[in-house]
Formats: sequence, structure tokens, C-alpha cells
Amino acid sequence: MISTTGTAQIARSLDGTAIGYQTLGAGEGLIVLGGAWSSGRDYLPFARAMSRSFAVHVVDRRGRGDSGPQGENYCIDRELEDLFAVQEQTHATIVFGHSYGGLIALQAASRAQAFSDVLAYEPGVSVGGSIPLAWMTPYRRLVAAGDRRGAFAAMVRGAGGAPPALERMPLWYVKLILRLSIPEHQWQRIDPLLETALAEHQQVAALDEPTTARYRTVSARTVLLGGGKSRSRFTTRPFNALTAAIPNCTTDIIAGLDHTAPDHKAPRLVAERVQHQLRTSRA
Repeated sequence: MISTTGTAQIARSLDGTAIGYQTLGAGEGLIVLGGAWSSGRDYLPFARAMSRSFAVHVVDRRGRGDSGPQGENYCIDRELEDLFAVQEQTHATIVFGHSYGGLIALQAASRAQAFSDVLAYEPGVSVGGSIPLAWMTPYRRLVAAGDRRGAFAAMVRGAGGAPPALERMPLWYVKLILRLSIPEHQWQRIDPLLETALAEHQQVAALDEPTTARYRTVSARTVLLGGGKSRSRFTTRPFNALTAAIPNCTTDIIAGLDHTAPDHKAPRLVAERVQHQLRTSRA
């Protein structure tokens, strides 16, 4: 269960999968979609800040919390069906997506006109290999061998967001560092997502293209947010390509933040910028 601070609800996706979400606040509806390594509960601080002005619906994407499993036929289409099921039930017209959730939001906006506004914080859109995915090969092998912490270390070292010095360290050392730095209670929330996150990154790979032409059909007002401390490969190249493709698209790079700002490091600050962007885009 995500939390007891709001109203827990269930939507049924097209394939019958239960999609759990939590509603906080009242007003215009906004759906929150999290990243591959997070569940709905991680976005509650962001949602609470947003709920002062909106009815915020925080989704446990499939494979997490109150929602059903990914299923054997998992692909990005299942995620879109899940999102549209929640949208149909809540009538929300705004969607905020972080990382993989941002990819889902942009994909949804490219295929339907269900949303007036799309806000994506460092969306998982890979343009010509801009998101490193070679780590998936050793990761898959380590998971199969039962070395789950080693698999996670392989991802952290190879996904492109770690400090350059850590990327050069041997895997056993990165694994040790993470074991010492990640509290056990936090690891217990990460571990169940290892297979789920791999399947989602496989979709990132499947959707990687040399251009962002597929997003030209997005009619929603779109804001791409990012952190000034994030690697440029996650902001500059994809942001420039998306801004050129999407007819009504702006960017907002927030100084001092990194990729984990919405769910961990600065959710309230991100919420303030999201609200500012929404006010500005509608002025």
C-alpha cells in the first residue's frame, strides 16, 4: 500500500491488471508516474507539495505496491494502457513523469490527446544511444546467478549517472560501497524491483531511435525538467531533440539538482518548479 495519508484506489487496465494509486488534495487532476527504481510511496513528498493546488494521483506502476505484476506480455503498451485507465477514472488532464515515467508520459501524449499538459523530469528517452544500456548484459547474468547486489552495482557503475571515478572502479568495490551506503530498509525496497527495472530498461532500448520524430504528434503543452548536476547526456542531447520535435515544448534546468530530485533529494523544490511552469504555460 502506498500510504494512509490519502485515498487508496484501484483502476483496471485493459488486460485486467489492477493499478493502484493514491489521491491527495483536490482540484485539477494531476497523475504522477515514477521511475524504474521507485514506487508510488517515493513520490508522496512531491505529491503532498502539489496537493495544495491539485488533486494528485500517485500511481504504483505495475510490478509495484498495490498494482499487479508486469505480466508475460509486458511492454510500453501495457504502461500506456495503465495510464489511460487511471486517467479515465480520475479525469486528470495533467501528467508528471520522472525518468521511465517521463518516457511513458511522452509516449502517451504522442499517441492520444488525453492530456493538456505533460511535465517530464529527465525522461528516459534515449536518442541514438544517449542512455547507456550495455550494463544490462552483466546485470542479467548476475541476477540469474543470484548475485542481486552485484547486479545492482553493475547498473550503478554502467548506467551513466555515477561519478566518473566510480565508473572506473572494479565491480566488487562498487558492490562494497553500495552495501555500506544503502541502508538495509532501503535495499529491501530496491531488491523486488530488480527484474521489473530490467524489463523497463529493455523498453528504453527498444524505443531508442536516431531522432525524436515520433514525438512530433504531441499536442500537449510540454515541459522538460532536469537537474543542473545531472550528466549532460541525460539532458542536453535528448532535451534539444525533443524540444525541436514537440510543437509546444520548453525546458527548465534546475541548478543544484540531479536525477533523483523528484523522489529523494528535492521533491518540494521540483514541485515548486512544476507549479511555476504550469502557471507560466497557462498565462
